[in-house]
Amino acid sequence: MGIHLRNVVLDTTDVPQLAEFYRALLGWSYPDGFEVGAEDYQDWRSIVGPGGERLSFQRAESVTPTTWPDPTVPQQFHLDFLLDSVEELEAQHQHALSLGAEVRMDRSDDELEPLRVYTDPSGHTFCLFAWPEQDL
Repeated sequence: MGIHLRNVVLDTTDVPQLAEFYRALLGWSYPDGFEVGAEDYQDWRSIVGPGGERLSFQRAESVTPTTWPDPTVPQQFHLDFLLDSVEELEAQHQHALSLGAEVRMDRSDDELEPLRVYTDPSGHTFCLFAWPEQDL
């Protein structure tokens, strides 16, 4: 039988906004049968990646955005997304900013591990990495 990861779930005060942020950032889709704007999806939404992976969002009364790298409010959890090249990292950087992401750390010029750390509109931390030469 085994255990399989079904969802990674992020709390947010605005489920539609955060779901759409990540859908647009990742190019993923909503599950079959989902209707954008449907009132039934104000408290919970999921997006689905090309391999069936799921990222979901649930409504919370409040979410305290991380202050990372300042330790006052730790990040507690973050998402890492791998890109194929440094060029793709640059393109996705502009895309993330246009969607409302904020940069928290920029190591895009690091030869061994080029990356940027961002927060999403609800204050969760995520990273975009480019490791074109490494086998993961």
